[in-house]
This record gives sequence, structure tokens and C-alpha cells, in this order.
Amino acid sequence: MGSALVACVLLAGLAVLQAALVAGLPLGRFAWGGRHEILPANLRIGSVVSIALYALFALIVLQAATVANLLPGQGWVTVAVRVLAGYFVLGTVMNAASRSRPERLVMTPVALALAGCCLIVAIG
Repeated sequence: MGSALVACVLLAGLAVLQAALVAGLPLGRFAWGGRHEILPANLRIGSVVSIALYALFALIVLQAATVANLLPGQGWVTVAVRVLAGYFVLGTVMNAASRSRPERLVMTPVALALAGCCLIVAIG
């Protein structure tokens, strides 16, 4: 249960960052490759989609850890949390390869922690 809660706190933090980016705050160096300090419209739309995905990811993690029962079925949730672990491993690699130093330094460990939390939930 602890790993699921840590994952949700990290996902909530990422959602707050994405909301700040949607609002036009100059934090683009931490996301989307760090190319834009203030995101253009198309990346702001991507940030809105990211917020929705983070909420879904949190529900999946909570249900897989049997902390919540909000989604229909259970078998697919077990597979989904494993897919999320892989997704965050890929995110770790992509963030580590970013040209943006702030993104590498901040987002790489966040993605790695999320991968670890999802893996623990998946095998737990």
C-alpha cells in the first residue's frame, strides 16, 4: 500500500506541474524536452491530456494495490499496472536523454521512482 500511495503523491505532483504549464507559468524547462519556457498551445493541450492520464494511472495503481475499487474488473488492472511500470522505465530513459538539464535532474528520478512503485505494486 505504501508504494501505491507514494506513486499517487508523485502523480499528483506531476499533475500540478502540468497544470502550471497549462496556465502559462514559465516551467517548460521541466517538461516536453525543455524546449519552451512557456508552452505553446499544442503542448498545453498535451499537458491537459497528461493530467487526465495521471489521474487514470493513480486509479489503476490504487486498485491494483487493493486500496480502492473504483474501476470495473480486476484482471486488466493487474496487467495495466505492469504496463505502467514499463511505461515509467521508458520515461526514465527518455528523461535521462533530454537536452534539458532541469528535466534530466528532476524528472528522471521521478520517473524512476514511479517505475519502482508500480513494479512493487505489480509484484505485491
